[in-house]
Amino acid sequence: MGQSCLRPLRSLPFRSENTRRFSAAATELSILCSQGYVKEAFSKFSFLIWDNPSHFSYLLQACIQEKSFSLTKQLHSLIVTSGCFRDKFVSNHLLNAYSKLGQLDTAVSLFDKLPKRNVMSFNILIGGYVQIGDLDSASKVFDEMGERNLASWNAMITGLTQFEFNERGLSLFTRMYGLGYLPDAFTLGSVLRGCAGLKDLNKGRQVHGCGLKLGLEGDFVVASSLAHMYMRSGSLREGEIVIMSMPDQTMAAWNTLIAGRAQNGCFEGALELYNLVKIAGFRPDKITFVSVISSCSELATIGQGQQIHSDVIKTGAISVVAVVSSLISMYSKCGCLDEAEKIFEERKEADLVLWSAMISAYGFHGRGKNAVELFHRMEQEGLAPNHITLLSLLYACSHSGMKDEGLEFFNLMVEKYNVEPQLVHYTCVVDLLGRAGRLQEAEALIRSMPVKPDGVIWKTLLSACKIHKNADMARSIAEEVLRIDPQDSASYVLLANVQASAKRWKSVSEVRKSMKDRGVKKEPGISWLELKNQVHHFIIGDKSHPQSDEVDVYLKELIAELKLEGYVPDTGSVLHDMELEEKEYNLVHHSEKLAIAFALMNTPEGFPIRIIKNLRICGDCHMAIKYISQMKKREIIVRDSSRFHHFKDGCCSCGDYW
Repeated sequence: MGQSCLRPLRSLPFRSENTRRFSAAATELSILCSQGYVKEAFSKFSFLIWDNPSHFSYLLQACIQEKSFSLTKQLHSLIVTSGCFRDKFVSNHLLNAYSKLGQLDTAVSLFDKLPKRNVMSFNILIGGYVQIGDLDSASKVFDEMGERNLASWNAMITGLTQFEFNERGLSLFTRMYGLGYLPDAFTLGSVLRGCAGLKDLNKGRQVHGCGLKLGLEGDFVVASSLAHMYMRSGSLREGEIVIMSMPDQTMAAWNTLIAGRAQNGCFEGALELYNLVKIAGFRPDKITFVSVISSCSELATIGQGQQIHSDVIKTGAISVVAVVSSLISMYSKCGCLDEAEKIFEERKEADLVLWSAMISAYGFHGRGKNAVELFHRMEQEGLAPNHITLLSLLYACSHSGMKDEGLEFFNLMVEKYNVEPQLVHYTCVVDLLGRAGRLQEAEALIRSMPVKPDGVIWKTLLSACKIHKNADMARSIAEEVLRIDPQDSASYVLLANVQASAKRWKSVSEVRKSMKDRGVKKEPGISWLELKNQVHHFIIGDKSHPQSDEVDVYLKELIAELKLEGYVPDTGSVLHDMELEEKEYNLVHHSEKLAIAFALMNTPEGFPIRIIKNLRICGDCHMAIKYISQMKKREIIVRDSSRFHHFKDGCCSCGDYW
């Protein structure tokens, strides 16, 4: 594409009267450009381009498609020297090419030299700034516009909501609407995304009303965005109504519904919907798989997870990094760490997300040394950690008693890895120090850190006070937690347990009275397990399970056997105003013991037992399960709200760091 092709506009070739010939040539030019043959297209059809310079648009679009900056510069030279630069249509396409190719400095320089600018010129530059996330420059160009169209407003609103400046985006939408611009489906989709980001149900409903007035509620983009907004804002039912009322049910619509159920904690509902979608003949995609695999993770339903893994392989989605990462997390959270390792080692490619997922899996299972080794392997691959990788690493060190290693990684975050610690990183360090018994040092860190503490970090220290039976410190730390969240039942329970361990029964009574006065109710412990693709739930005092009576009888016999083996119920933290028999009954009927008894009754000998619990496992259950694993020769895997506990032959993998 050199100078030999160049002809001045005054020397245009003879114009054929055969319009069909020109039409066919234009079609072939378009096809060649769409296939990436830019030079060939120019050489063959230069006569057409000089006859009508607007055909430069095909060549410039091909440069964007091929991501070719060098070809764009060559075309730029031809456009300028031939005088076509004076054509607004051509110059705007050139401006768009530089902008889409990320050459924004060149685009700005070109914009400043444009002989004639129109709304499209400004819109292209705004889009270029939005593309690189420079919203301040985009706003400046937007404010300088003498004339705007709907595309101008859409570009700014979309940019703001895309980068989660949601309040600014909604404010700009209000301003646009007030000036008389009627939004289209694209506008409403962006605004609804902003409402979803803010979880602002009221504003979302107002935008819904706007869509109804304009007759846009049936548009696919609007309906999908509307459903997403309702579900993200906690109104699952309204989101489902929107999806069900759509005239055409597509996989994208079902994905919105499945993801909405998963995001709202309706994990069983997400899996039920997945099965219905398959029965209806729809083909799940990578978005579907990420949602349903994460639901299996939360429910710890390994059977269903394995079936979905099979579907992933059949559809070819096993090559998608996000899906592989979800599978690693799912197998890890279901207690199958070996399977998670196998998937990681067999992956075709690995980005930072995959490495972080596997490091997190090791940490969740108390395998801190493996996590550190994998982290060093990742560094050798040339990957730099981000804040999520380092959080997973700190967590792994914390739950494996690797205090020195964890503190070293924390100290290297800024100076070596250039990652500014966030509140979650400080929380891990407080946990490290707290587990090591350095309670005063942990408190000093909280009070001196540059970020504002939340209830979680104070509660982490409160848990450490319980481990080390520091009743005095526990009281002052509990005050910090309850100042932030007076309704946090877990903090009251932790404080009461610490005081009970120290036999400060008056303090225990005061905590109980405070809970009653404030209307705070203790969250009930729930344990569940999957058996033959059915999930069984157990709660102390709940008789709704069809085998509850048989479980009670079996558990009573089991505890009697454990006592013969040396098990002594730990009633130290149970309320003092109960009789000993009542204390033991309460301990015996903790939900995890009920779930394990049910599993022992209904699974073959030697079959591993996997239990999940919504709260932290208590000390008595931890000791009892050790005895059960030895006496019944079973591997018992318990996932509580903090981590995994692997019980085998009377031992637990978590050691003293549970």
